[in-house]
Amino acid sequence: MADHQEATFTLPSDPVSVSSARRFVASTLAEWGLSEDTDLADSIRLIISELATNAVQHTFGQSPTFTVDLRLERDEELRLGVTDSHPRWPQRLPAAVRQDNGRGMVIIRALAKEYGGRLTVVPTAEGGKTVWIALPWAVPVQG
Repeated sequence: MADHQEATFTLPSDPVSVSSARRFVASTLAEWGLSEDTDLADSIRLIISELATNAVQHTFGQSPTFTVDLRLERDEELRLGVTDSHPRWPQRLPAAVRQDNGRGMVIIRALAKEYGGRLTVVPTAEGGKTVWIALPWAVPVQG
């Protein structure tokens, strides 16, 4: 097994791309040994769905594409990233705010914490940002 595996997929910033991002992640992680019928796989699909949705909805049409990055380091840590070209960073809404949307980052942070992971946001050289989720990887890795 290599010390590092990586997969990247760039999609148009369109709502239909969210399901494509989810399928890409599920397929890649299945190749890396994560069974699709586990709680972890469900949580990762939800994380990617929320991150991709944010990249589509909250960039206000100023990011024509978004990129999903998967990195597996030494069979120890999985990093999931979604990059867009909009400079606005994700906002955490106050708990008292009641609305139908805007809870994606709360869900993502809770899932990351549940699995012992962390969320970070880093700027890109082009002025956008990447939202990264790092999760411990305890799955025997395939080929």
